[in-house]
Amino acid sequence: MMKREKLDYSGASTIGRSLSAMGALIPSIESIPMDKSFQITALLDEIFIGSTPILIMVEPKSTAILNIQLAEDRSAKTWSKHINYLTSNRDIEINNTVSDQGTGLLTGIKDSLIGVHRQPDTFHALSHRLGDFVRIFRAKAYGSIASEYEREEVCLSRISQKVFDEKAKLYDEACVKTIEAIELYENFSYLYKYAIKQLNPFHSNGEIRDANWARGEIETAIELMELLEHTKVNKEVKSIKKILPDLLDYFEQTKEAIKVCKALGVSNDAIKNLSLEWQWNKAVIKAKKSDRKRRAKEKRAIYAENSKQILGDTYEDIKEKVFNELDNIIQASSIVENINSILRPYLDRARNQVTPEFLNLFAFYHNHRRYVQGKRKGKTPMEILTHKKQDKDWIELLTEAIESKNKDFFL
Repeated sequence: MMKREKLDYSGASTIGRSLSAMGALIPSIESIPMDKSFQITALLDEIFIGSTPILIMVEPKSTAILNIQLAEDRSAKTWSKHINYLTSNRDIEINNTVSDQGTGLLTGIKDSLIGVHRQPDTFHALSHRLGDFVRIFRAKAYGSIASEYEREEVCLSRISQKVFDEKAKLYDEACVKTIEAIELYENFSYLYKYAIKQLNPFHSNGEIRDANWARGEIETAIELMELLEHTKVNKEVKSIKKILPDLLDYFEQTKEAIKVCKALGVSNDAIKNLSLEWQWNKAVIKAKKSDRKRRAKEKRAIYAENSKQILGDTYEDIKEKVFNELDNIIQASSIVENINSILRPYLDRARNQVTPEFLNLFAFYHNHRRYVQGKRKGKTPMEILTHKKQDKDWIELLTEAIESKNKDFFL
């Protein structure tokens, strides 16, 4: 674009050096404008460029990047420095964290945030560990059915009784394998879906799910999975059992959110229907298969219509307030994956030649850009985090931030 406009300094290397110089002037945490202290939940996760990790901390409701760092490793020491760099340079108090079970990450949180609660990532705890087995067992079941049909055709095309007897034996063996494969798929699939259902904070009637009851149901489901005697499944179940005692801690956040909603004067019927609308809305967002997304949308529409009939003209206003409270229920660090999807094209175009300066610029861009769709449409992460309106475009803000560090930078 600069070459087309015949502007000076339009060479790729010159532009690259200028962008690096900009990134060096604005560490990622400085993209967080603050005039007051914050208490937040922090999502902590890792993004990879080949084998090189990028450590990242995100505030979930706003999706604001709190800190992003190109690291040499994922050790506890590195994670501790990453966390301490934020808390020592910004008046931010982390009162809750959500992460997966990475060894270095867990120890880094424990060492840096003493006494701070950590919520295990429910996606990594169950879906990530067990979800693939549904697909694998389904594929094996269909493969066994196809093999059975092939054996049957061979039997029917026999050329002698002796050959028939030999092929019939193989066919019988294939039938047994098919039955075993189908039973494994159906039994595991049922138990998996039942366990996943217990992660929903609300029952189908809108009541809050009891954490102890749900934990017991998950425990029963995974113990029944063990009875299927599949070595790889049992290995994952063993890991899940270690996480299970703390896995549903976010149910306490659910209780607090509902308590606040009631204090706003919202009726119980309205809260129940809005809670289910919110829960199915999350299902719509998470669904990857079209039929699952369609069903989730249909369910969401039912509870939205119920809420509208109860609340009338106040529906939109009350929905926003209730959803805002329910969004405090954080059970996974999947927001980091959304940021990864935004970052990844840049990394691919740069052939994974990323620098700390580039990540600083990316954090600034992300934190001050406006969402063009979704529930955050029209807002920037910083507006949501700080509750202060952002009047200027992110490029204007970037220019001001650079000039505040070096007033002659653009001369």
